[in-house]
Amino acid sequence: MVIALSMTAGAQTQVKEHRRSITLDEAIVIARTQSVDAAVALNELKTAYWEYRTFRANLLPEMNLKATLPSYNKKYNSYQQEDGTYTYVRNNNLQMSGELSIDQSIWFTGGTLSLNSSLDFLKQLDGDKSKRYMSVPIALTLNQPIFGVNNIKWDRRIEPVRYAEAKASFLSATENVTRTTINYFFNLLLAKENVNIARQNLENAQKLHEVAKAKRSMGQISENDLLQLELNVLDARSTLTDNESTLKSRMFQLRSFLALSEDEDLEPVVPESIPSVLLNYDDVLDKALTNNSFAQNIRRRQLEADYEVAKAKGDLREITLYAQVGFTGTNNELNTVYHNLKDNQIVEVGFKIPILDWGKRRGKVKIAKSNRDVVESRLRQETMNFNQDLFILVEQFNNQQMQLQIANEADKIAEKRYNTNVETFMIGKISTLDLNDSQLKKDEARQKHINELYAYWSYYYQIRSLTLWDFTDNTGIDADFEKIIKQ
Repeated sequence: MVIALSMTAGAQTQVKEHRRSITLDEAIVIARTQSVDAAVALNELKTAYWEYRTFRANLLPEMNLKATLPSYNKKYNSYQQEDGTYTYVRNNNLQMSGELSIDQSIWFTGGTLSLNSSLDFLKQLDGDKSKRYMSVPIALTLNQPIFGVNNIKWDRRIEPVRYAEAKASFLSATENVTRTTINYFFNLLLAKENVNIARQNLENAQKLHEVAKAKRSMGQISENDLLQLELNVLDARSTLTDNESTLKSRMFQLRSFLALSEDEDLEPVVPESIPSVLLNYDDVLDKALTNNSFAQNIRRRQLEADYEVAKAKGDLREITLYAQVGFTGTNNELNTVYHNLKDNQIVEVGFKIPILDWGKRRGKVKIAKSNRDVVESRLRQETMNFNQDLFILVEQFNNQQMQLQIANEADKIAEKRYNTNVETFMIGKISTLDLNDSQLKKDEARQKHINELYAYWSYYYQIRSLTLWDFTDNTGIDADFEKIIKQ
């Protein structure tokens, strides 16, 4: 169901060379593609996307090649002799080395598993000028923290939520761009209408003044009424000048936001219809808690607080297991360096357990738990505020449709009353005070109608931004994020 709304403009504005009519829907489309706010929202989404891609890449195997080609040394090095004394010997050699490694994080334990292969070459440039090769065909290394916090496991919990929050924030930011557009659009529309009203009032005031001068010459009205009508003409000219200045300011504001050329004279078109929907608070709240970035933000902050507690507890006992198994060989020739491989095995367990730290680490656990309690209290309060603000917003929106209908009827009645009073004044049945009052009421009714129309659209898109739901089509607001990011 669509409720039709119409408003008659006042006097026609002057036509300019680059005059352009623009509807609210057109302004919204332009803002979502060209405005600075839309560009900022897109860049924030891209940042979040690549942060998430980086997190995902950290879970995959990583291959690295490290090489030294070459390392030349010609210097004296200290050397301890059999009698315990030191002397310096000349060292002149050329070294080259290369190592290929594949590293894989183990998310369920928090450790790192590495597969390595290396080859080293050493050639003496003095003396017998011998050369030597050393190979490690394969070595498997495990680095595993014991009792500590599993950072990878916590990242797997937190980072997807963070990215989901960023995607929801982008959609909400897009809706907020729409809200800003609505604000600027209706500011321009109201300024345009005020100019039309002021021109119509000036035209009417001039006509009434001419009629009053004729009546005064015939003694039908007082000098006071004539002077009052003359003042009305001056006031109408002053009001028109002020409104034209405001119109230029509002025009520049909207053009700047939409990134349009400054030589375009925008002619805003009053929306002909509004979506007629009646919202249920429980339904709106359910959609908001499901889709809005606020829900993801609450979940992420709770997880981060839990992570800090787990990290503090893990730091109470620091034990790291390091183990390596592999083979190595050495020879003077490259083609035999992989023969007769010797067993190369390393098993190392290192730990550092605080025996007496005066409660420092347990104190950190207490601090982390206290901080988590603070976060949980804040989250509960923010959730209550969010629900309350949403309830008020839904009530305001549901009430706004009736307010808009009332404003529409009042605008028509005030316009009709003013026209009637003008005719009545022409035959001398009412005073200038009554005429001025009807003009004031007419102007106020027209302005209120536009303001109520603006409030309706503002409430509607504010609820859309919070729920990420299109209540007109009854569908969710989503986007192809991969396509958007690759634009």
